[in-house]
Amino acid sequence: MRPNHLHRSATGLVSAKAQSRILTGAVEYVPVARVSNLGQTIDRLKEEGVWVVGTDVAAQESVFGNGVFTGPVALVIGNENKGMGRLIREKCDVLIKLPMQGQINSLNASVAAGVVMYEVLRSRQAQD
Repeated sequence: MRPNHLHRSATGLVSAKAQSRILTGAVEYVPVARVSNLGQTIDRLKEEGVWVVGTDVAAQESVFGNGVFTGPVALVIGNENKGMGRLIREKCDVLIKLPMQGQINSLNASVAAGVVMYEVLRSRQAQD
């Protein structure tokens, strides 16, 4: 059960290594926090009642209609070549996938993040 006292807000978390390559332009609209240890940050978020949702092409759960976006969530999007590392994947409360058809089994990380964030927004608007 997730606590409902946490606000529904958006903050981007990026590793120190990835900061220069991602979120170009988005920093004007979404606060971004640079973290040096993603694993410790995930642990802290979980202590605060935030569900950590990771994307993985091998996940069983679909991003759509799964009910995990009702409370505070942190999204973890792996890189385009290797996805998430094993330790980060294990720290996630749930792994979800974007359903794909044909020969392509994944999207560009920024596109995948956009699709997942839109589903978070859509799910929350449907609740209200």
